[in-house]
Amino acid sequence: MQKPTGPMELLKILEKSNCGECGEPSCLAFASAVYQGKKQLSACSRLSKEVITQYQGTLAQRKTVEESTEEALAGLKQAVAAADLAATARRLGEPCMHGRLTLSVCGKNLHVDAQGRLSSEIHIHPWIAIPVLTYILEGQGLPVSGTWVPFRELKGGTVRAGLFEQRCEKPLKAVADTYTDLFEDMLHVFNGKRVDAPFDADISLVLRPLPKVPILFCYWNPEETLESSLHIFFDAIADRNLPIDGIYTLIGGLVRMFEKVAQRHGVPVPSAHTR
Repeated sequence: MQKPTGPMELLKILEKSNCGECGEPSCLAFASAVYQGKKQLSACSRLSKEVITQYQGTLAQRKTVEESTEEALAGLKQAVAAADLAATARRLGEPCMHGRLTLSVCGKNLHVDAQGRLSSEIHIHPWIAIPVLTYILEGQGLPVSGTWVPFRELKGGTVRAGLFEQRCEKPLKAVADTYTDLFEDMLHVFNGKRVDAPFDADISLVLRPLPKVPILFCYWNPEETLESSLHIFFDAIADRNLPIDGIYTLIGGLVRMFEKVAQRHGVPVPSAHTR
């Protein structure tokens, strides 16, 4: 059998019930994970052994991260092109004019046309494009609840919580420890808004990388007997407006960008003030 050309082709053989038994939040997310070699097709309990055998051999070759990213983007754009953009805008509660849906990304307008092409005054990294397109395709457009929860309490977050802490919270804490003033400035550059610290944090800012996916960054300064601490919180319904994979991609991209900016422009805090 010819090798599938993208996640959308794999999606065709799935039940599309988004049952979650495979550990992914949706069938589209599962198809993307299988195509990227992150999961086996056999993880879907709804597929027959015949179908799994038929397709599994064509999926053996792994792709580079760049190839997988490009193919994931292509698949998402294809899905957006097949969708009714006006109906999608109504579902999300966002404006759609002249054939373009407009979203506010960190305070800046980002436009998506009927072919899934993105345009904005900000640079559109893959870690922005993939969550944005996923938000458009799978977001329920639910209003923000105002209740903050950690990553592990989101649907699908428990199994990824350790990885999220190691690859997102700890690296961002290192940036905040070493470049404390710049860290807060970077959050403000991305239209971060100060909020009354619900967890009594020294720095407490909310970013809105997507309209209905606010993210709360809390940082506690080191004290005489305590290390500094940083935690990232999400609105309780964030996983219904953006699946967990999109949330992880979004935060991971923000962390990598903060690291690069800090290394290029930051002035390290004297070691006596760090723990």
